[in-house]
This record gives sequence, C-alpha cells and structure tokens, in this order.
Amino acid sequence: MEKDLNPDAGSNIERLLEIMARLRTPKTGCPWDLEQTYATIAPYTIEEAYEVAEAIRENDLPGLRDELGDLLFQVVFHARIAEEAGDFKFEDVVAAISDKMVRRHPHVFGDARIDDAAAQTTAWETHKAAERAARSGEDGNAEASVLASVPLALPALTRAEKLQKRAARVGFDWPEATQVLDKIEEELAELREALAQKAPREKIAEELGDILFGYVNVARHLGLDPEEALRSCNAKFVRRFQEIEKARAGEGRTPDDASLDEMEALWQAAKKSEQA
Repeated sequence: MEKDLNPDAGSNIERLLEIMARLRTPKTGCPWDLEQTYATIAPYTIEEAYEVAEAIRENDLPGLRDELGDLLFQVVFHARIAEEAGDFKFEDVVAAISDKMVRRHPHVFGDARIDDAAAQTTAWETHKAAERAARSGEDGNAEASVLASVPLALPALTRAEKLQKRAARVGFDWPEATQVLDKIEEELAELREALAQKAPREKIAEELGDILFGYVNVARHLGLDPEEALRSCNAKFVRRFQEIEKARAGEGRTPDDASLDEMEALWQAAKKSEQA
C-alpha cells in the first residue's frame, strides 16, 4: 500500500510529511492535490476545524481523534505548499508555535508568577499586545489599531465577539448586559422603521447587522459563546422539525401539505415533549 515510502521514517509525523510530499510530487503525485493552493484548501481547513468542534460537542472521542488528524493534515498541506515556494517548512511552523508558547508562558518556562487562569488570560493578552506593537514598529506603523489583528476570515459571530473584547480592553464597553439589551431595543425599532419606510435593502441589512452585533455583545457579557449558542439552537430546530415530519409521515402526509397552524401545533407538541 505504501510502496517506496521511506521505511526508516522515525515518527508518524515524518511519515505524514512524506505522504504529503508524495501527493504533491509532479507527474507521480495526485492530480487533485497538485492543483491546490492556499486559497483553494482554506475552506477545507475551516471545515475541519468546525468538525473538530462538533466532535467535542458530541463527546465523540474516536471522532475527535480522526478530526484532529484531518485538521493536522491541513496544516501539513499548507506547509508543503509554502516549502515548494521556498517560503517556509513544516519545521518552521512547529518552531514558531513552540517559541510563542514559551514566550507567552514565562510563569512556566521562566521566573514569572501567575496565580490563576484569569491572571494568565490577562498576561496572555498583554504579551499579544506587545507582539502586535513590535510588528507595527517593524512595519513602520506605530499607530496600528487595537482591532487590526482580528482576522477578517473568522466567522462573523466569532469576529464580532473578538472585536468587542478587544475594544473592551481599552474601556469601550457597556458595563452591564441589560444596557446592551436596551441598545438592541433601539436597533429593533430602527429596523422596524426601515421596513415601514421600505428602505433600500442595504439599509435594512445594516440595521439587521446592528441587531446581530448587539446580541453577540449580550452573549459576551453573559460569558456565553454566541457561535455555540447558535449551533445548539440549530440542532434544536432540526430535532423539532424532524418531529413534525415524523408526525406528518404517521398520517401518510408531508409537511408541505399542512397549514402553518397545523405545523405550529406539531412544533409546540414537540417542544413540550422535549421539555418533559
């Protein structure tokens, strides 16, 4: 199965790196793998990260092992493309993250003292801020925004939360979650007004975005992960809608030949059953 692979590979990671190199070898490699670029495999990288999170949520440890392997393969894939371009190697990726972990944990690898997880979180962010400032100086941009390093590629809910946390560290934040809810009420009124005035689609989207941003802010104040909250809501919706489908199938019918009132009654029945 693995003809011509180096039989003296000293570890599983070396084996994986050699497999990746073989997949990307011109003429003898895999045509699909050879065509890929950073951009084309980036969506797969994001997908694999979500599948890791899903395995954790489901407490699926065998699945988590496999999904972590898939995510590791994505790292190896990106590193191989970089190596072919002469930019960096997988070993450089490992060295960079190792150096960063040592640098950001002086209480473990040095003489600093951290008493609890909260203090470590504060220290971690301080180290990150110092690193950002250093990079800004190297780039000749000493006035870089505190929001500058929040990645654009993050899911919108996650990025909104990170932007809010970053702004909160310099004092731009509501003191209480209830104040955020009051602000959401204002934004809802503005959306209703935009709808009543038949405002342009772009204006309506803007008002809706303000509301979503506000709800992320509420989640942050409550110490909840908005992405996970929405994932759980999605799962709940699937469960309850499937109960509607089962109920209709038991009558030899489908949801699309039922009235909204009939489906709402079935939804409420599924809700009560689930709560019980």
